[in-house]
Amino acid sequence: MSRRFAPVLGAAVMALVAASPAAAQTEAPDAEPYCVPTDPGLSELSGMTVLDGTVYAIGDSGADDRVARLDSECAVAEWLPNPVDPYDVEELSSFEGSLWLADIGDNDRRRDAVALTRMDPAAGGAGELHRLTYPDGAHDAEALLIGSDGRPVIVTKDGLGTGGVYTADTSVSDLPSPGPTPLRRVADFAPSATTTPGGPPLLDGSRLVTGGGVSADGSMAAVRTYTDLYLWSVRDGDVAAAFDSAPARVVALPPQPQGESIAFTPDDEVLLGSEQGVDTAAALPAVLVLRDVAASTPAGPEATETADSEAPAEPTGSILVPLVAAAASVGVVVVLTLFFVRRLFRSR
Repeated sequence: MSRRFAPVLGAAVMALVAASPAAAQTEAPDAEPYCVPTDPGLSELSGMTVLDGTVYAIGDSGADDRVARLDSECAVAEWLPNPVDPYDVEELSSFEGSLWLADIGDNDRRRDAVALTRMDPAAGGAGELHRLTYPDGAHDAEALLIGSDGRPVIVTKDGLGTGGVYTADTSVSDLPSPGPTPLRRVADFAPSATTTPGGPPLLDGSRLVTGGGVSADGSMAAVRTYTDLYLWSVRDGDVAAAFDSAPARVVALPPQPQGESIAFTPDDEVLLGSEQGVDTAAALPAVLVLRDVAASTPAGPEATETADSEAPAEPTGSILVPLVAAAASVGVVVVLTLFFVRRLFRSR
C-alpha cells in the first residue's frame, strides 16, 4: 500500500458495519527471522522475489524507482534503477531470469492502464514497459503471480474485501512493449474476515490482499493479506485456473506492522516482508521465514476436500448484536480515522 491511506481507511470504516463477524483461522505457524533490513530505502518494502537464489526487494510509491539486490543478511548489495518512470509499483515477481515489477497500484482507481516492467538484473537493470488494461474499468492491486506457464495473474483488492483475478492469454516473455495487452477476469477472490492480529491500525487487514507468489517448481500459489496466508495447489503451471477452487489451506500469519510481500525460496520456504508501518521511529521489521507451510499443504485432488474441511466457518447464531455494536461505534471510528490520517500525513 502506498502512503495515500485515506481511500482505504474510508473503506475500512464501512467494513466495520458491512462485514460479517470474524471467522476463526488456523493457528499461526512457527516463524523465524530470516534477516533484518537496515537500509532506509526498504522502509516501504512492498514486493519481494527470489531469482537464482538471490532475494530482490522493492518499495511502493515513492520508493519504487529502484530494486534492491539483498545479501543473506538483508543488506543491500546493489541498487538496480527502475528502467521506466513508475506510477505505483506494488509487487515484484520473477520469470526466466528477469525481474517483473508490477506497477499496478491505483488507490484512486483512475488509471486507464497498469503495467509490468521487465528488468534484467544481469544487465544493470535494463528493461522495458508492458502496459495492461482491465476489461471492466480501473482497479487497485498489490498482488502479481507468475506461474510456470509464464502468464501474469493479478489479484485486485476492490470494495470491502472482494477482488478479482485477472490474467493475460500470453506469457510475460511474449507481452508486446509498450502494449497495451488486454486482461480478462477469470475468478473472484474475497478473503475471509478473521481475528488474526497484525497490519496497520484501523484497517480490517484480513480482507485486503497485499501480495502474492508462486513456488519455485510452480506447484503452489500463495496470496497474503496483512494477516493471513492462502495457498492453492497449481496444476500444469496454470495459476489462474487454481483460483477456480477454494484454497487448499488458509493459515494465520505472525503479526507484522504492515505485511505486504511474500516470496518462495528454492526450498519452498515462505518469506514474509513488511513495511515499517506508522511507527517511523522503530527499526525496520525483520523478514520472516516459514519453513514448513508449503510442504504441509495438500496437493492434487486432496486440495478441494481439505479446503472444505479447514476453511473458516461462519459463526452460528444471531449476528444482530455484532452489527448493532459496529453501528454504535462507527462514529468513534470515524473520529479516530481522521486523527490517524492527520498524524500520518504530518509525519510524512
